[in-house]
Amino acid sequence: MRCDVIAVGTELLLGQIIDTNSSWIGEQLAAHGISSHIQVKVGDNVDRITEQLRLRLDEADAVIMCGGLGPTHDDLTRDAIAAVMGVELRHDDEVAEAIIELFASRGRRMAANNLRQAQVPEGATVIPQRRGTAPGLICPVGTKVIYAVPGVPHEMHEMMTRAILPDLVRRSGRPSVIRSRVLRTWGESESGLNERLDAVIAELDTPGDDKPTLAFLASGWEGIKVRLTAAAPSAAAADEILARWEERIRGVVNDIVFGVDDDTMESVVLSLLREHDQTLAVAESVTGGLVTGRLTNVPGASKVLRGGVVSYASDVKFEVLGVSPGPVVTERAALEMARGVRRQLGSSVGLSLTGVAGPDEQDGMPVGTLIVGLVLGDGSEHVATFRLPTTRDQMRQMSVITALNFLRQRLMAQ
Repeated sequence: MRCDVIAVGTELLLGQIIDTNSSWIGEQLAAHGISSHIQVKVGDNVDRITEQLRLRLDEADAVIMCGGLGPTHDDLTRDAIAAVMGVELRHDDEVAEAIIELFASRGRRMAANNLRQAQVPEGATVIPQRRGTAPGLICPVGTKVIYAVPGVPHEMHEMMTRAILPDLVRRSGRPSVIRSRVLRTWGESESGLNERLDAVIAELDTPGDDKPTLAFLASGWEGIKVRLTAAAPSAAAADEILARWEERIRGVVNDIVFGVDDDTMESVVLSLLREHDQTLAVAESVTGGLVTGRLTNVPGASKVLRGGVVSYASDVKFEVLGVSPGPVVTERAALEMARGVRRQLGSSVGLSLTGVAGPDEQDGMPVGTLIVGLVLGDGSEHVATFRLPTTRDQMRQMSVITALNFLRQRLMAQ
C-alpha cells in the first residue's frame, strides 16, 4: 500500500516553519510497512491544494494531509477535501460542542470562527481531538482514502498513533502485527556502517517472509540508527524475527551499538554507572554545561550525577580544578580537570572536556579539537583526542556524545 503526504501552509514555503511533520509521518509509515513515495508542501490556496490532492490520489492509495484545519480564513484543507470528494461541508454538532467545552474548561473566551473547525465533509469520519480543537478526518474517495490531521505536532502525533496508522495497516491487508526495533550506534559514518553491513543487507534482499526491512536514520549528534521492521501474524512472531536479525547485525557492528529503541547515550552511561555503583562529576570547558544538562534530562540522574563545573575560563581551571598553569587544550590539562572535579565534588568518576569550538585555533590546536579526560573509580586514568566537525554548534553537540561514549567504553571494559 502507498500513502503520500501533503503538508499545507504558506509558512512552510516561506521557511517560517520547518516541516518536521512530514519527515515524522514518513518515518512512521515506513515503520508500519506502508510505502510513501512523494511528500509535497503547498501554500494556503484552495485551488492548488485541490490540484495536489487529486494528483496524489491518482498515484497513491491514501494521502495524509497535515495542516490547514484551523479556524482562520486561510485554513482550507477541509474545503479542498470536500471538492475532491464532490460533497458539501456540514456542521458537526458533536465537534462544535467539544470545541465549546474545551474553551470553557480553560476559562478562555472562544472566538466565533473556532466553529469553522466543526465543518466536516459529508461522508467523512471525524477523529476526535484529545489535545486541541481541530478534529482529524478520515475521508473515503472511492477505494482510496484521505486523512487530515492538524499541523500542531503533538496533536498530529497522537491522532496518527491512535487512529490513522492502525487504519492504514488494516486497509493494507498486511499481517496484523508490525514491530520495529532500533539499534543506536555511534562512532561510524552512515556510509561506513552501510559498508560493514553489506552482507546482512544482501541477505535481507533475498526473497522470504521471515525477513525484516532495514533502514538507516542519520540523527546528527544522536548517532546513526539502524531500524529493523518486521511484519508477522503475532507480536511474538515479529519479535522473534527482530531478535534473530538484531543478533546478526550485532555480530558485525556490536562495537558501535550503544543502545536500543529509546535509549540515549546519557541514559546508557547513567545505567552503567549505577551498575558499577559509581558516581560522576563532570568538568566542562568547550561544551559549557551541555554534558551535565543532557545527563540531568534523564530521570533518576541525581542518584549518580554529583554535579558539574563549567570551567570555561582558564583561571577557573587553574583556581578551582587545580590545573597546572599553561595551555589548557592539552591531554595533560584534560586529565588534571578530571582529577580536580572528582576531588572537588567527591565522586567516584571524573570526566572532563576541553577543546576548540572556534572561530580560531587555540594552544596550537585546530578548530574541532576535543580532548576528553577520565579518571575512573579504580583510579585508572584515560585520555583521548578527537577531531570533530568545525561548525561551532555541531562541534559542541558532538563533543557531548563523543565524551559520554568514551566513558561508556571504559566502563564496559572494567
